[in-house]
Amino acid sequence: MEFIQDYALFLARVLTLLVAFAVVLGMLGGMAGKGRNRQRERLEVEPLNRRYKDMAERIDQGARKSGKGLLKRLRDRRQQKTQRAGEGRLPRLFVLTFEGDIRASATEALREEVSAVIASAKRDDEVLLRLESPGGMVPGYGLAASQLARLREKGIRLTIAVDRVAASGGYLMACVADRIVAAPFAIIGSIGVVGQLPNFHGLLKRHDVEFELHTAGEHKRDLTVFGENTDEGRAHFRQSLQEVHSLFRNHIARYRPRLDVDQVATGEHWLGERALELGLVDDLGTSDDLLLERRERMELISLTYHPSVSFRRRMAIVFESVLGRLGVSPGLFEARK
Repeated sequence: MEFIQDYALFLARVLTLLVAFAVVLGMLGGMAGKGRNRQRERLEVEPLNRRYKDMAERIDQGARKSGKGLLKRLRDRRQQKTQRAGEGRLPRLFVLTFEGDIRASATEALREEVSAVIASAKRDDEVLLRLESPGGMVPGYGLAASQLARLREKGIRLTIAVDRVAASGGYLMACVADRIVAAPFAIIGSIGVVGQLPNFHGLLKRHDVEFELHTAGEHKRDLTVFGENTDEGRAHFRQSLQEVHSLFRNHIARYRPRLDVDQVATGEHWLGERALELGLVDDLGTSDDLLLERRERMELISLTYHPSVSFRRRMAIVFESVLGRLGVSPGLFEARK
């Protein structure tokens, strides 16, 4: 009897595991199916003037209910003034958003959005990029900056608004703009380069674990995670960092020639007001201020490109996000590839 009870308990445990496994597979399959439907490549175009007009109309309705039509009269006067100022097409302001992570993953979307703007922009159209990034890996942010440089090469005026942070690679992008506007407490700067890599050689040695690394080429691998690092390797690694920093400085000097690069290229960061004094930005304000300022004389169009993302890639993004929340940089893993 005891054997039968133990066997039944065993079967119940196995059945529970199988059901749980089936549920997990079903959820993953469902996510993949939904992802295929949701993650199809598309360019989302949203007129923003209508949004602001709706807000004003709701306020006007509230004012009329209380017997006050002042806001409506003011709005009507502004519309009449705009109509009298000129006829025909209003210049367009294309509004883009870049939220940077360590890999500058949003660069793929930025590339398509910039291409869409270049393909449709007229002579008096402009671009406003709402930028937020603490920086990250050099190749990703270098490519993102190159995408913005395409706008300048085509003569399309670019304004970048920094509401919270544009540091390191984020500022590498921002300095390409014709005009940089930062909120008073936004973080700006951090013009420097950092490279870091953990080394477990001492731990392996204490446990009598040998690690071998074979390379062809004198500087194929300067620093390693498991091997013993040399002073020569460290020196070459630091030299590489200096070369990247020099390119960073030259990039900023090319796009902001009046900026004293020697004064700001120290790796420090500053808040918006101090950044304005140093010449890192051109004006203080927020992206919302810019949109409200332009809505009376320009057609505001928000562009958001949604790339086709595989289920595997979405899982990788989730994994990287978890690592970021735990304070672990995915760049450490990237260095091993």
